[in-house]
Amino acid sequence: MYIPKLHKIWLCQNDKGGIYMYPKMANRHGLIAGATGTGKTVTLKVLAESFSEMGVPVFLADIKGDVSGMCLPGEDSEGFRKRLRNKLGLETDWKFAGYPVRFWDVYGKGGIPVRATVSEMGPDLLSRLLELNDTQSGVMNIVFRVADDQGLLLLDFKDLRSMVQYVGDNAAQFKTSYGNITPASIGAIQRALLRLEDQGADIFFGEPALDIKDWFATAEDGRGVINLLHATELFQRPLLYSTFLLWMLSELYEMMPEAGDLDKPKMVFFFDEAHLIFKDAPQSLLDKIEQIVRLIRSKGIGIYFITQQPTDVPESVLAQLGNKLQHALRAYTPKERKSLKATAQSFRENPALDAEAALGELGTGEVLVSTLDPEGIPSIVQRAYVMPPRSYLGVCDDAKRQQLIKDCPLYSKYAEAVDRESAYELLTQKAEEAHAEAEAKEAALRAKEEAKQAKEAERAAKAAERERMTAERAAQRSSSRQTKGVLDKVFDSAVNSATRTVGSQIGSKLVRGILGSLFKGK
Repeated sequence: MYIPKLHKIWLCQNDKGGIYMYPKMANRHGLIAGATGTGKTVTLKVLAESFSEMGVPVFLADIKGDVSGMCLPGEDSEGFRKRLRNKLGLETDWKFAGYPVRFWDVYGKGGIPVRATVSEMGPDLLSRLLELNDTQSGVMNIVFRVADDQGLLLLDFKDLRSMVQYVGDNAAQFKTSYGNITPASIGAIQRALLRLEDQGADIFFGEPALDIKDWFATAEDGRGVINLLHATELFQRPLLYSTFLLWMLSELYEMMPEAGDLDKPKMVFFFDEAHLIFKDAPQSLLDKIEQIVRLIRSKGIGIYFITQQPTDVPESVLAQLGNKLQHALRAYTPKERKSLKATAQSFRENPALDAEAALGELGTGEVLVSTLDPEGIPSIVQRAYVMPPRSYLGVCDDAKRQQLIKDCPLYSKYAEAVDRESAYELLTQKAEEAHAEAEAKEAALRAKEEAKQAKEAERAAKAAERERMTAERAAQRSSSRQTKGVLDKVFDSAVNSATRTVGSQIGSKLVRGILGSLFKGK
């Protein structure tokens, strides 16, 4: 609860009084940790409400769906009053309140659709999302480089798939300029894209892409808007969930200008189940996260990680978290006992409190807390109860949720997806042109071949005609010779017969002349 007169956030209460967080130290980041069921979600809500009350916009992920009730005022009960009196020692009237909430959802079901372009995500985060090895990640970087050099926009999922296919099909062409691109790496990336598409990631990539500046908003009454990511479905894909959070961190870091020390943050982000962000992340990505967490403070952004064990967060990042609220830890194994001891030792020592023993004894809603004083010095660790939230401890009904979604001024901006010309369309057009050109060349070759075959057929026909005419003339000559031979034989036979009949040489000549006239020339 934010107390304007004191310019403090009333976080906790114990027998010594209130424990506060100073707004000017809120961008020094923080940690909310503890075992399941110890009250981390309620602590998160109390902080988010407090930031909203001081006019600071908030982002948080609703993993179980039980944070959505922040849009409704809480409900009074005898149990609640009893907790106020017995646990917190408060007799004051408690004012319940609903808060300005905007619902968002990567899948567009429980909130306004959240999208990012493939280019904004970048090759490094995509490689992590696709679980690529170093070689395959190198090929993914080449894909982005080729797209950039050729002016091909990578906006949605089909752009990425077509670009990977294009680079694979033209690997030999790109080898000299960009490096070796093996079919095995292209195949592995394509299979990973199919798996990611089955998880619904194709819905996330596209336009209109989220402008995170739209989250920097306040309501008409001056309270900061609570941007609530409906993540019940998204959380079922832990890698997509964590990559989405990392993308937000990167976008914030790149877009925000330096602001120096402010009286209060420009915006506060709560990253629930933070261990997923760091799980299996390569060292290069961990280094980048550490850099962002360390430097984004000067841009007026506060980051609060929520997780079960503080050891889930790398030590280099943990060292940047100045405000700590540690709920109970369970220590049943030697490893858990070692972790509990390390957690207790991470606080500034309080001579009056055995932090290690207290960690195993804390009840629900009870914490070990240490915040930064106005000079940035961590306070000694104290045991206390977290203040109760003002909003409803439950789930917002669907009718109310849908009403808030439709009434949001940003709904019309993000509701409908836009598919403008990008890599997929240009590569498809290029492929169609190449196919048409290939078909034209093939048709020209076919026509040329057909013309050649027609000429050869014509030549063959003429040759056959010449052969036929030659054969016909030869047959005619042969027939004439055969007829002449027969006539000669008949003539000679007739002459011989006549001569024998006449019986003299003079008679033979006479007979031959007469017969010759009869045989036309013989």
